[in-house]
Amino acid sequence: MNKVCEVLEIEFPIIEGGLAYVGNGLLAASVSEGGGFGQIGTAGRTVENFEEEILLAADATNKPFGVNIPISQHTDYTPYLGVISKHKHLIKAVSLGAGNPKELIPVIKDLGLKVLVLTSTAFHSEKAEKLGADIIVCEGYEAGGSNGPSELTTMTLVPLVKRAVSIPVIAAGGIADGKSMAAAMALGADGVQLGTRFVATKECEAHDNFKSAILKSQDVSTEIMTRILKGPIRVLKNEYSEKVHQVEKENGTVDVVLPFVRGTYNKLAMLDGEIDNGFMSCGQVSSLIDDIESAEEVVKRIAKELQENISKSYVF
Repeated sequence: MNKVCEVLEIEFPIIEGGLAYVGNGLLAASVSEGGGFGQIGTAGRTVENFEEEILLAADATNKPFGVNIPISQHTDYTPYLGVISKHKHLIKAVSLGAGNPKELIPVIKDLGLKVLVLTSTAFHSEKAEKLGADIIVCEGYEAGGSNGPSELTTMTLVPLVKRAVSIPVIAAGGIADGKSMAAAMALGADGVQLGTRFVATKECEAHDNFKSAILKSQDVSTEIMTRILKGPIRVLKNEYSEKVHQVEKENGTVDVVLPFVRGTYNKLAMLDGEIDNGFMSCGQVSSLIDDIESAEEVVKRIAKELQENISKSYVF
């Protein structure tokens, strides 16, 4: 049995990323219904709304799902841990990223939940394993949203991480279909995590303007924003990202640039639909996405495409 499927008790090793602001409960449930592993994001959610989304997901599926905590995006994540503890019977795992997971891993493990840790280097993957992580999600810089400052690509990162740890490894960044999943598995990954592909689904609460922008995107439609912060963010190019680039060029200080990527500027674009007044986290795979479909169908189609691709025989 696949190692990721065994740990998470799922049919296919296809994971939904945390998706700040738009990783809602019905989306997580749909991913899980398809045989993958859906996740509800805490980023951009009040504690009350986070709890509501967990209950929505639990009502919509009896299959395993999890939640995501981007550590640095919370001034105080303890209330979210309280909700997780309260509903631990409904949740299978917690994924951690954007910060040091050292304090959180033992707390989550004590609740009887599995822990996924998002990394961007082999070094941090090793540390996460030693701290008790059950699964590593290594993310290449093709991915949308916040990326590691090393900017390693998925093609290089996956085999390095696979060589560094003994626990299951999930590849993230640049994956949107069965072919890219097959490529990740060929590199040694035990599964994959998708973000942008699941934004462009019927169940995702992202605004239609954001989804339409994904469908219209081309191969050069994304860019890295805010390298000065040592936490680059991949976004869809728009008027707002150009404004941030200009501010960074003219001022070049963290104090000046930071306010442009804090607060609710991503919510403004991704959830409220004001796509030129904020930034839209988006991966390079956006140019490969042509339609809006059910997340359940996305999972099933990718699993089918994977089997078709890995069963091909090549003659040289």
